[in-house]
Amino acid sequence: MLRSFPFQAGDEILLTDHNYGATARVAAFVARERGAVVRTLAVPYPRFDRQCLVEAVERAIGPRTRVAVLDHITSESALVFPLADLARRCRERGVAVLADGAHAPGTLPIDIPTLGVDWYVGNLHKWAYAPRSCGILWARPDRQAGLHPPVVSWGLDQGFLAEFDWVGTRDPSPWLAAPVGLGLLQELDFDAVRRYNHDLAWRACQELTDRWGGAVERDEESVGSMVTVPLPKTLGCTPELASRLRDSLLDDDHIEIHVHARDGQMWVRVSAQVYNDWSDIERLSGAIERRLRA
Repeated sequence: MLRSFPFQAGDEILLTDHNYGATARVAAFVARERGAVVRTLAVPYPRFDRQCLVEAVERAIGPRTRVAVLDHITSESALVFPLADLARRCRERGVAVLADGAHAPGTLPIDIPTLGVDWYVGNLHKWAYAPRSCGILWARPDRQAGLHPPVVSWGLDQGFLAEFDWVGTRDPSPWLAAPVGLGLLQELDFDAVRRYNHDLAWRACQELTDRWGGAVERDEESVGSMVTVPLPKTLGCTPELASRLRDSLLDDDHIEIHVHARDGQMWVRVSAQVYNDWSDIERLSGAIERRLRA
């Protein structure tokens, strides 16, 4: 989408510092090509206030801001952004919105047209039980004509769906399997799955934060099926130590979990799915606490 947009020299792309790293790099690449500018808004963290975020995004919009790239659920920090409110403020200021919903399908109930965004992208292989490399791209009807895939192929100028339908010798198996994954989600009862995952993640947030001497500085509405919890500062605060801890948890404890460093300490992102239960959280807690005693 960013490579299709007609940016001019001096135009701005608005991001937050919670955007996924690869997304930020695409924005930087496109800006470099077109002579545009990337403006990155710092979101107060770990203390997170949804209304303050909406107001901060509105204040960050300048006269040359053309597109805001906004998360529905952030990646590392695992925050649910108030996307509809953010999109409304941007639209009132004449700014188009590209929504990065990588973690949203299968986590949140989504009715994309009601969100007020111009484009929405989301992965199906994270929470919607589809194979890897499977996702969705939605564009508002009046935004479809100018949108082109990175690989131009047989569908050029034949309409939005035709252009993206066949872009070379790609294996379509993940896309063909996606309806089966969505069917399984419905068979399990999506609302029940969502409630279970959310409740487990929120409980983990509260109890792990309490055990490790931190504070819960977000409300429950900002948590979906995953949550990021601060680790004790005595474990260190560098990306190298975070990478080492992540590998150690996998190799020594058989725990696959994301660990990263930010704002002077390390964080662990707990992702809850229907095959997890509280014993998994206890096992993680025990693994961390053994390292604290070492």
